[in-house]
Amino acid sequence: MNRLFVFILGLSVLAVGCGAASPTQPSQGTGTRTTSTFTVPLSPANEVPAITNADQTGAGTATIALTVTKDGSDTITSATANIQISVTGFPAGTVITDAHVHNAGAGTNGGVFVSAGLTSGELTLVNGSGSVTKNGINVPADRAAAILNNPAGHYFNVHTALNPDGAIRGQLAGGGTTLDPGTPVPY
Repeated sequence: MNRLFVFILGLSVLAVGCGAASPTQPSQGTGTRTTSTFTVPLSPANEVPAITNADQTGAGTATIALTVTKDGSDTITSATANIQISVTGFPAGTVITDAHVHNAGAGTNGGVFVSAGLTSGELTLVNGSGSVTKNGINVPADRAAAILNNPAGHYFNVHTALNPDGAIRGQLAGGGTTLDPGTPVPY
């Protein structure tokens, strides 16, 4: 009986010791998920320098729906974008090579900040017009925060085979924000 008591006591101490050595689970909190939508008119006159070749008749619109998830302290923990691009007025057969959000204000050029993920030729404008939608684009949290904090410091442009640096461009502005259904979200 004495051995059984010592054995049970030993198991109890071991169980308590293992529990104390285990890291504590973080408490579950809630955050929010919001979507900010930017509708960006695109023009060849907004490119730097302005487009003066055959693409100068092009125009378009990009709609960027940036969805961010924030934790309980309002820090962005993840972000995705859905981008819908519609273009018109280009010469027949124009090949769209890419589209991006860049980080620079009006009148200046900046580096690619968020790629729409187009592949060259994915959108060929048989009649000079077309559209494409790219959903679920991962956006780094810090870049999403930068866009939300200063939309006008970012522009969207569409690249063509004739203008690989960009054919039509527009600055982001505003960005109406809505809470997504089902918020708050667990984190």
